[in-house]
Amino acid sequence: MKRPSPLATFVAVFQGNLPRLLQLRGWVLAALPLVIVVGGLLVSILLRLNGTPMGAEAPWALFRLGLAPVMVPIMALVAAPAGIREDLEQRVLPFLLVRPIPVWVLPLARGAGWFLWGGVWLGLAALGLGGLGLPVLMPFLALLLAYWAELAFLSLLGLVFRRGTLWGVLALFLWDPLVRFLPGRLQWFTFIHHLEALAGPPSSGQVRGLLEQAPMTTSILASALVLLVFGGICWALAGWKLQVTSIGLSGGEGEG
Repeated sequence: MKRPSPLATFVAVFQGNLPRLLQLRGWVLAALPLVIVVGGLLVSILLRLNGTPMGAEAPWALFRLGLAPVMVPIMALVAAPAGIREDLEQRVLPFLLVRPIPVWVLPLARGAGWFLWGGVWLGLAALGLGGLGLPVLMPFLALLLAYWAELAFLSLLGLVFRRGTLWGVLALFLWDPLVRFLPGRLQWFTFIHHLEALAGPPSSGQVRGLLEQAPMTTSILASALVLLVFGGICWALAGWKLQVTSIGLSGGEGEG
């Protein structure tokens, strides 16, 4: 039996995964970034009706306090288990491996659809905040690259650890926020630092917490490369992990 090429495998698995995007999980994913935007638009309309236009800082607050640190990680947490991890848990993967295919392609092939689907809705969210006065291009690029990196990271954790989602929650909602209060150099090892560096400099009027450290200065190019390369490394490691995992009819399980 002829072994299909990695590209042919990627395309076939990617296309086969598309119907999943229109199931309940996909629509939950779509709604997450829009919750912040719709809320902001409603508040803006109410303020205008009351004769008090929304302040110029409000769109940045919606971005920096809601969309970037909360909704993007939740999107990744929703999407990652729907990839190759779900195939393992539902014992679907052994049937995909009946033919000799390049197994290492499967994590990225499963995750690509969720990345593109989430990217569409992040783009709509960025346009919505643009209607409130936020620049569109760089915040959208920041959200997209952060989602790419976080989705890859959580997909890898799901293959390495049985409780990968739990470790992901700790990383995204404990480590990332906590580093703001630790020595500045550690900020470089968080998703949110590079997301904010890409989106643009914080407002001069932005108030920091009592113990919060001043943010490091990282160039836009450096942050973009960090998120892009880190995501690529995580997808590659996920492919390697799946390649070396012995998978039977009972599926494969990580430890931890």
